[in-house]
Amino acid sequence: MPDIASLHPFITPYASGMLETAGRHRIYWETSGNPDGIPVLFVHGGPGSGTSPVQRRFFDPARYRIVLFDQRGSGRSTPHGELADNTTPYLIADMEALRRELGIASWLVFGGSWGSTLALAYAEAHPERCRGLVLRGIFLCRKSEIDWFLHGIRTLFPEAQRQLAEFIPEDERHDLLTAYHRRLVNPDPTVHQPAAHHWAAFEASCSTLLPNPELVSAFGDDKRALSLSRIEAHYFVNNIFLPDNSLLANVDRIRGIPAIIVQGRYDAVCPIVSADELARAWPEARYVIVPDAGHSAFEPGIARELVAACGRFAQTGAFD
Repeated sequence: MPDIASLHPFITPYASGMLETAGRHRIYWETSGNPDGIPVLFVHGGPGSGTSPVQRRFFDPARYRIVLFDQRGSGRSTPHGELADNTTPYLIADMEALRRELGIASWLVFGGSWGSTLALAYAEAHPERCRGLVLRGIFLCRKSEIDWFLHGIRTLFPEAQRQLAEFIPEDERHDLLTAYHRRLVNPDPTVHQPAAHHWAAFEASCSTLLPNPELVSAFGDDKRALSLSRIEAHYFVNNIFLPDNSLLANVDRIRGIPAIIVQGRYDAVCPIVSADELARAWPEARYVIVPDAGHSAFEPGIARELVAACGRFAQTGAFD
């Protein structure tokens, strides 16, 4: 587990439960910190990665009511790896249902990578429920970004991308997304699990500025590798179930919400060009480039900026 000086101490939840939905999905949630503090929703990445205890540590537990949840098919939500009724609109509806379940009028929404995608989509659908937005490693989930992730990233990580590609027969390598998706949705574990491990190891290998064997190992867990890879591929082949470029096109809906964008200069998974485009379309948001960081929220410089941003918001309700 990361032991970064800027993070707050480890804490344990004071409540947890399973949010029921109209279908078969049950959504794990937990709350920690101060029950009377500022509500903050942590939106995890992937999609499909689930939450972990270290993610509570971005927030001062004396000031925040910290809410973590596992998105459909992820983490402790059930059924694990389930793709039916697993779309961005369903996830947005789950977030709203959880807010009502917990009796929260509005909250700070904090998300990185895919979490930034979903946080933006949620805020654009329900701007009145967002006190503020903390966004990290911006991913707008456009075709150009997905193509970069699976193919173009070889410019910076040729070894990792080669391992991803060479798992697939040569005649299918021109379209890695389709090739992996076909295997990941196959019900046979002897087909989907090796594909899941290759996908997850690739993503972990590219997520930090310097090699991080601990992260690669964590992504190698069978359960996490499967939900991460299967659900990511599912969302990618379906263009995240939203109209093309809708997140940038609807920035006007959230222009008045206090926001900060934190981006690693050398983020290879979600290259800085997307954060730059979002910041230019949304000049009211504070934009912070971390000069010595890649993608992970636990890069020291990124973690420091995220903790500081949440500290400022607790004091002033803004990020300036």
